[in-house]
Amino acid sequence: MIDNTRIFKKITYLATTFILYVLVIALILGMVKIVLDLRFIIDDSLENGFKRIVSSVLSIFIVIDLFKTFVDFHEHERIKLTYVTDAAILVLLREITVGIYAQEFGYEFILCLSFLLLVLGLIRVMAIKYSPSEGSHTPGR
Repeated sequence: MIDNTRIFKKITYLATTFILYVLVIALILGMVKIVLDLRFIIDDSLENGFKRIVSSVLSIFIVIDLFKTFVDFHEHERIKLTYVTDAAILVLLREITVGIYAQEFGYEFILCLSFLLLVLGLIRVMAIKYSPSEGSHTPGR
């Protein structure tokens, strides 16, 4: 008889392993890109070089957070809400930062992104405050 649960777990394990390797490669390539972007500070202007480096560093933090999420899922077969909200917050921070530096967003759009950032921050705080901790399964604790 076919054990569907075992097959699903095996496929999930293989998929997350593959994604973890892809994320490691992305981290390595991202670090190389940051080092290569240092030349823009010398060749171009300090401002343009700084924009590129800040954008690249924030992108690396996003990949690191995704890596943490997949490692946690790979080991514990669960996804922590805090890791996902951290990644979403980093994506928003990156977009706000890049938009402000490029001066391509209007104040309305940045205000909307900031409100979304506030909501994600509240979700993250609530996820930590009301997280089911290990060993506190008794009522009233």
